[in-house]
Amino acid sequence: MRSTHLLVAMALGAVGAGAFAQAAPYPSRPIRLVIGFAPAGAADTVARAMSDAFGKALGQPVVVDNKPGNGSSIAADIVAKSAPDGYTLLIASPSSISVNPALNPKLSYTPADLLPVTKITTSPLVLAVNPATGIRSVPELIAAAKKDPGKLNYSSSGNGSAPHLGAALFNLLTDTQMTHVPYRGGAPAIQAVMAGDTQLTFGTAPSVLPQAGGGRLRAIAVSTRERSALVPDLPGMREAGLPEYHLEFWYGMFVPAGTPPAIVQKIYDATVAAMQQPSVKTVLAHEGTEVALSASPAQFAAFLAEDGKFWVNLVKSAKVKIE
Repeated sequence: MRSTHLLVAMALGAVGAGAFAQAAPYPSRPIRLVIGFAPAGAADTVARAMSDAFGKALGQPVVVDNKPGNGSSIAADIVAKSAPDGYTLLIASPSSISVNPALNPKLSYTPADLLPVTKITTSPLVLAVNPATGIRSVPELIAAAKKDPGKLNYSSSGNGSAPHLGAALFNLLTDTQMTHVPYRGGAPAIQAVMAGDTQLTFGTAPSVLPQAGGGRLRAIAVSTRERSALVPDLPGMREAGLPEYHLEFWYGMFVPAGTPPAIVQKIYDATVAAMQQPSVKTVLAHEGTEVALSASPAQFAAFLAEDGKFWVNLVKSAKVKIE
């Protein structure tokens, strides 16, 4: 009889221990932060700039995991299919949230599989050319593109990426033809321009500006209509002679759909705390990127509903296809 009581007590103890383990406060182990582009690109810069402060705010280490490819869809798919427990997060751009689903209805995930937490940064793209082209301005680029349709090659960080669509919008508004050459991230796309394998790119500021400052690229304009305080030395598109052109780029934090609201709120609070650190803002500003936080996860979701319309309309208007 005593042994029976002992077994019952042990069983109840095991159940209690299991319940205690399940009730362990989030987070209780390291966080995986997935990005869809190669190291040294803009997304990587943002992730690594904020990861330490983000980890401190959560009280756990944060591991940045680069999963480049397919216009950042590989990373989005990984996170969409991960357990909705707050331990696998995604830093994404419009590419994987709006553009890729519009380009490829056969994707293995949908935007609804990812839950928005907050926008974290915004920045203009930077139009840059290889100095050997001799092109020094937007009108000169238009003239060169019209002179030899299809001869100028532009690199991007992948099909459906913002640099891809930045050039597609340029072609649309100027009635020019330039050839798209996609790479697996911003860094290899920039390297292709520096090597002369391609002649230009609409790159993200963190990818372009260090190389332009060293003379390996020539930056000729930003993608916003007016000059940007982030890149004050470059003309906006209105000043450069193309007033109809305007394109702005963002990164945001996402989790798998079904993540409990309390965990989403913790991730939101930690993201805001990290992005507001002066050291993080300084690093990003130096790279031409501005911290831009949503007021709440709900506000970010509302922003995405409207922003997605712009990107989808651009895909259709510019007749962008998967190459």
